[in-house]
Amino acid sequence: MVKIGNIELGDFPLLLAPMEDVSDPPFRAVCKENGADLMYTEFVSSEGLIRDAAKSVQKLDIFEYERPVGIQLFGSDVETMGACSEIASRVNPDLIDINYGCPVKNVACRGAGAALLQDIPKMVKMTEAVIKSTHLPVTVKTRLGWDENTKNVEEVAERLQDIGIKALSIHGRTRVQMYKGSADWSLIARIKDNPRITIPIFGNGDVDSPEKALEYRNRYGVDGIMIGRATIGNPWIFDEIKHYVKTGEKLGPASLEKRVDTCRRHLEFSIRWKGPVAGVFEMRRHYTNYFKGFDNFKPFRMRLVEAMTFDELDATLHEIVAHYSEVVY
Repeated sequence: MVKIGNIELGDFPLLLAPMEDVSDPPFRAVCKENGADLMYTEFVSSEGLIRDAAKSVQKLDIFEYERPVGIQLFGSDVETMGACSEIASRVNPDLIDINYGCPVKNVACRGAGAALLQDIPKMVKMTEAVIKSTHLPVTVKTRLGWDENTKNVEEVAERLQDIGIKALSIHGRTRVQMYKGSADWSLIARIKDNPRITIPIFGNGDVDSPEKALEYRNRYGVDGIMIGRATIGNPWIFDEIKHYVKTGEKLGPASLEKRVDTCRRHLEFSIRWKGPVAGVFEMRRHYTNYFKGFDNFKPFRMRLVEAMTFDELDATLHEIVAHYSEVVY
């Protein structure tokens, strides 16, 4: 049984990675319904939260049906991160996660995210500040290092475990790699094999199929897998992996009806969270992903992104089922 503090996650948990503009409450809801064991919010800016910025505060929204769920924080100032840990803890998530892995320029170049891989002492101080400011378990997500010459995640794992983090998720690329090339899990395996390391180690990067999930579990010995981009338009990947790990058999491709029903559920959660106007607008970025590979889908996609109400969207989804019912995807 894999545990983070007192949170029991099963024998081989599957985690939804925190993704900006993706892993909001509606998307987390459909991932939970399709087998995700632990999910994280989009990353929350400590500077925005300390200023009470609306966008940052809204990212603290969590719901009972998605538990266990963690709030992920990022920032460059030690004291601010500590204060924000206290603020985030008040909404009662199951854990607090710190982002030391985001590679994008406007985060890393401000001294946050993966930039902390260049200053391990500051990373340690920041993590201590977050731990001291919350009663909740604290976890960390990071990368192998800043670049090929500074793959220091082994040191990071030991030092952060020593000060009290309860789990570590590692993306198998450096910051310089961004999302290019293949993720290297060999260093993640070395950390898992380190006799000093007793906390759960979760691997992240390039897992996009049940076969790869099982292969990586067996080859690298990780306690669980965190999945990001492969969940977009494909939240049922969690159940597919669980079925394959348990039985050795692949589930068939998601049916047309499943795609449409999941898309509709996503839309319903979006409207419930953001209201009938913003909820419809927020969903527009997801339709292409749900129906990727459908021949001649553009007319339907245009209708979906131009629709203004749930009823319009629901009618279009019914038409999609009728139109593609003879096609197997």
